[in-house]
Amino acid sequence: MAISILIADDHLLLRETLVHFLASDPEFQVTTAASLTEAMVLIGNRGPFDVVLLDVVMPGMQGLQAITAAVAANTGGAVVLLSGTVRRDLIEVAMQRGVRGFIPKTLPARALNQALRVIAGGRVWLPVDLRSDVAPPLPPALAALSPQEARVLRHLCLGMSNKEIARDLAVEEVTIKTHMRAICAKLGARNRTEAALIGTAHFGS
Repeated sequence: MAISILIADDHLLLRETLVHFLASDPEFQVTTAASLTEAMVLIGNRGPFDVVLLDVVMPGMQGLQAITAAVAANTGGAVVLLSGTVRRDLIEVAMQRGVRGFIPKTLPARALNQALRVIAGGRVWLPVDLRSDVAPPLPPALAALSPQEARVLRHLCLGMSNKEIARDLAVEEVTIKTHMRAICAKLGARNRTEAALIGTAHFGS
């Protein structure tokens, strides 16, 4: 089945450009909206879209309340922020409220295709410059993990395979396997499934 995309942006030229590019790929089915109100009506009438690209400054967007409403309306699908520039702290708070990532309007076309596939597959996507090399503070139960082990565990909690984690972190798969053994030992888990359950419980994701 095609991935359903809703582009919610008030700039006609951008909407038409994205539609022209994405519609050339049969994997995507694209719909557009020029305001938050129009987007909410489309979601209500058609059901959740696989991915909603939500411009953060278009008509109807009034901070986190509007973002939260869009996430709730599109339950079963993903909402991703779309903007030329946006503060890192806004992205972080929005993601805590269910947003699945951020796509800058400067993203190359081919990278956009891949980002949409990742998001539609249930994962989070952020541009490279927002993927911090500094791991966020760990819950006490996971404090024994190194920063890289914590990153691996977070990916594991998203349901990713060792191969997918290796690709996303730009390392060899054998390295991920080594990290998995260390993670299991430190968490007292018998296998990667049990480690994922422990991680999910403490990360709250």
